Amino acid sequence: MAILDKIRRKTTILILIIGLALFAFVVSGIFSTNAFSGAKVGSSVADVNGEEVSIDGFREQVEVASKSYGASASSMQIVNNVYEQNVRNAVLDQQFEKLGIVVEQDQIVNFLRTNPTYSQLPQFLNENGVFDESKFINFIADLKKNNPAGYQQWLQEEKNIIRAAKEQIYFNLIRAGVGTTLKEGELDYKLANDKLDISYVRVPYTSILDSTVAVSKSEIEAYVKAHKEDFKQDNSRDIQFVYFEEKVSLKDENEVKEKINALLNDNQVFSKEKDTTETVRGFRNTTDNIAFLDINSDTKFDTIYKPKSSLPANVADTLVKLSIGTIYGPYRDGNTFKVSKLTGKRAGGNVKASHILIAFSGASNAGEEVTRTKEEAESKAKEVLAEAKKSGAVFADLAKENSDGPSGPRGGDLGFFQKGAMVKPFNDFVFNNGAGSIGLVETDFGFHIVKVEEKQDLYQVANLVREIEPSEETIDLLFQDATKFEMSTVENKSKFEEIAKKDNYVVRPVNKLNPMDENLPGLGAQRPIVQWAFNADSEIGDVKRFDLNDGYAVVRLTAKYAKGLMTSEDASAVVLPVLRKQKKAAMIMDKNKGKSFDAFAKDNNVSAATASAISVKSPTIAGAGREPAVAGTAYVLAEGKTSGLIEGESGVYMVTVTKKTAATKLDNYSTFANTLKASNATRVNSSVYQALKAASEIEDNRSMFY
Repeated sequence: MAILDKIRRKTTILILIIGLALFAFVVSGIFSTNAFSGAKVGSSVADVNGEEVSIDGFREQVEVASKSYGASASSMQIVNNVYEQNVRNAVLDQQFEKLGIVVEQDQIVNFLRTNPTYSQLPQFLNENGVFDESKFINFIADLKKNNPAGYQQWLQEEKNIIRAAKEQIYFNLIRAGVGTTLKEGELDYKLANDKLDISYVRVPYTSILDSTVAVSKSEIEAYVKAHKEDFKQDNSRDIQFVYFEEKVSLKDENEVKEKINALLNDNQVFSKEKDTTETVRGFRNTTDNIAFLDINSDTKFDTIYKPKSSLPANVADTLVKLSIGTIYGPYRDGNTFKVSKLTGKRAGGNVKASHILIAFSGASNAGEEVTRTKEEAESKAKEVLAEAKKSGAVFADLAKENSDGPSGPRGGDLGFFQKGAMVKPFNDFVFNNGAGSIGLVETDFGFHIVKVEEKQDLYQVANLVREIEPSEETIDLLFQDATKFEMSTVENKSKFEEIAKKDNYVVRPVNKLNPMDENLPGLGAQRPIVQWAFNADSEIGDVKRFDLNDGYAVVRLTAKYAKGLMTSEDASAVVLPVLRKQKKAAMIMDKNKGKSFDAFAKDNNVSAATASAISVKSPTIAGAGREPAVAGTAYVLAEGKTSGLIEGESGVYMVTVTKKTAATKLDNYSTFANTLKASNATRVNSSVYQALKAASEIEDNRSMFY
């Protein structure tokens, strides 16, 4: 009571303290990194040419998409898909507005009429099966009057239809300008079908050692600046990590094995209630397998009889030889230890059969096309039975030719089944006759010529199962190891790899992470690691431990790349081989300037080679690879003429055209012109959009919200 009285007297002070704490909480948000970063937190997830994509509307779209995708996509995949759709909509809407593309009601109806998704819906079709505009309009009017929720769904669908119709108009306008002349068709035909035979000399670039060709940093920088479009980079990060995987130790395995062994034999247990020692049956001797496994096993007793093929492959041969009631194990099966007891066996309990059904009018499931009488069906069935029993008869072929059943096209094959799966007369025949037997069976479906293909024994097995899981001790030790490594590398950031090597840990690099990446090689979906790598407070060299579902990852940030043009260091891996090849080509060409074909070969200690049936569209040279510059040069040479030095993909060439075979002249090249036109037209949608997107100014703020 004294304490409560003190609290009452201090109420004003407590309110003040709580108020200050709340104020500090609010103020801390004001002075957070994002508030002064210039980003419009809470407003837009993207900005496309000055047009904002609201985060609130975006989140609603993500929620709707999540319900649509279900478990087939991760949350980040859904976010990314919704983002790309919003960017596409914004980019194209801006084009629609510039061109004044609008869609009126008659255009909507026309779009529906030509779109199978709507034009084939039964409620919109007339008696002739044709889309009826009036039926569609009446349907929408009825929705508006009697089903407000359905009408609201339609309004949303209408927006999608209008958008699709606008896109159709826009891309059709562009596609209309995509044409191909007959001359272009003729050229395309000739480039593919004019064939060349050549003799060539090649001095490969590999004849000059890389170490003898110097490339300076300034040359790399100059190349990058001259090819800016090829060396643009996005905001990205490099990290490296050590993965501490939560896995069982040998000690954990042995403990599980000991526990499962302790359940096999009977035990004497003292009962305080009865003041006596009682025998508790072990798995070996229990007569109530269901109750025993319910209490002691990680899986319940599966009472279903199964064929040998459904038993664990590594022990199946052993299990099927057990006597009823005997056990085998413990043995390892995946991440479990098992002891198996054979509790039942049904000889020939699984049967594979085929049949030929001869149906008659009035029989169950007989279609209208079946007009034969029962007597006619029986007569035909006996004829087919006689054919099936002949030596050399192929039952599957007879089924394909004669069966009225759905299994006919697959040779009458019914697969494997157990007792009770078929109607009684059919069931009795297949289970009472041996494999290879063929007979006639009458059922409500008609007359069946039945062949017993194969019989398998079935087995009922009770399994005492214990999962092999890491113990608390193992998990604690793993945490200690991960924490110790983290602390060591935080104190010595530059020695991350050195410390890992000393402790025999594997360091795994992940390069060029993008802000919206989710999956990391070797770790799976790890969005928190990516977010940390892009956090403004994370510096190169920083180390952090992350808790994973199955262990820990100690991660180090190793590099940051700003959006823009690559530095010479970052681009060198790509540029260095290119510049080396250019310099080697120049060295070879300078050394051999003005030489004849034979002198070029002799002075470089290489032999002339031949290649045949080369075309500009198929410029692959046997023994040298794809060489478009060589094929193009040879194409314009006259037969018997020799080229100058050619800078190829794999070396410097000199070529003599030994034979030119012109393609057969055609009366008309419209087919090739139309093929070119169709090919170009199919690329319109994607190519135009990608060009518009590349020319747009897009600010991506997804990583601030997800």
